[in-house]
Amino acid sequence: MAIKEELEEEVKEEGGGKAELEALDALEKEAAEYNKDAEIDRILKAFKLDAYAVLDLQPGVPESEIKLCYRKKSLLIHPDKTSNPRAPDAFDRLKKAQTELMDEKQRTTLDECIADARMLLMRERKLTVDSEEVKSPDKEFREAWRRKTVEVLVDNEQRRRKQIKAQMQEEGREQRRVDEEVESRKRRRDHEVQWEQSREGRIGSWRDFQQKTKEEPGKKKKKMKLLG
Repeated sequence: MAIKEELEEEVKEEGGGKAELEALDALEKEAAEYNKDAEIDRILKAFKLDAYAVLDLQPGVPESEIKLCYRKKSLLIHPDKTSNPRAPDAFDRLKKAQTELMDEKQRTTLDECIADARMLLMRERKLTVDSEEVKSPDKEFREAWRRKTVEVLVDNEQRRRKQIKAQMQEEGREQRRVDEEVESRKRRRDHEVQWEQSREGRIGSWRDFQQKTKEEPGKKKKKMKLLG
């Protein structure tokens, strides 16, 4: 029997009336809102680059568990189900985390980062895969592993952003080169058009010169008379 039903039975047995039952309902709603607020707070505090942390799941869980977990949490914190003003942000982050884990490529990349973090932690502590601390990790080891995972994910994100920045710079240089070539071709075309447009004028000038020469074929220079 559910806790609410048990309390209702106790109220009825003790002769409680409508007021007591309404108070019980109010307490249950308050508890439900507290759970929603707590989950919203947990999601927003989780490291957003770690989708497992956002969904509060352990790495390596099957897709069915990811779907089930997302379904339960999304129903719990859905903006339509709570008045918490941070619910939309938490819901969006939860949805993004589920989408990343359902994407094979993104999940593989995350799993590799988590495995790298585990290996780095083992090296720092001089452990092997056969070490009891690794085979049966306690709470302290898991927390240290998660902190190391954050470091690896941050490092990967920084490298990714640098690559994007370098790519954008390269694309910018390439775009400028293309723009310069386009401008150069435009200038050449404009020059050719202007040259062609002035062609008739040049031909006309040449024809005028030729015609003038033909009109004076017999004209000779006057000889200078010698004095004396």
